[in-house]
Amino acid sequence: MTITEADLEVARQAWSDGLIAISQAHETSGVEGARSVAERVIDDAYGYGLGPVLFKPTMASGDQTFRPTRAGAISYFVGDDPAFPYDSGFALNRWCNVDSTTAASFVDGNVAMWMGRMVLTNDQGEVTTVDKSFGYRRETGGGLRIVLHHSSLPYER
Repeated sequence: MTITEADLEVARQAWSDGLIAISQAHETSGVEGARSVAERVIDDAYGYGLGPVLFKPTMASGDQTFRPTRAGAISYFVGDDPAFPYDSGFALNRWCNVDSTTAASFVDGNVAMWMGRMVLTNDQGEVTTVDKSFGYRRETGGGLRIVLHHSSLPYER
């Protein structure tokens, strides 16, 4: 079944809702609660069951810039993993809203790519803007899985 623009919108919204859910779980249940939600969000959104995911988080660097494993993704989102000592938990920043704007997308059957800008707002009204690219593959069961996620802060002159 060919991926549609509506499918891409649903997948982005699910990712955004997942980020907010991790933040909320941290506020109510601490790191372990956030980790439990993050595991579910990552398993639902990402294609780690299909193989390595090409994941370059916004605020990762050095030898651990790229996160092709599920464990690396979970650590990026919630931190508190000695194998990833520089992760502070990107999803724990009390996010309460995510808006996305599409720059372009490409669909070819059961594979699609999207790039654009996401504006993340925390509960203090502080805004973080990130440029994102997502690559999706439709799995056998019909859902979209992220197999490429590249994120960076916008370039400023």
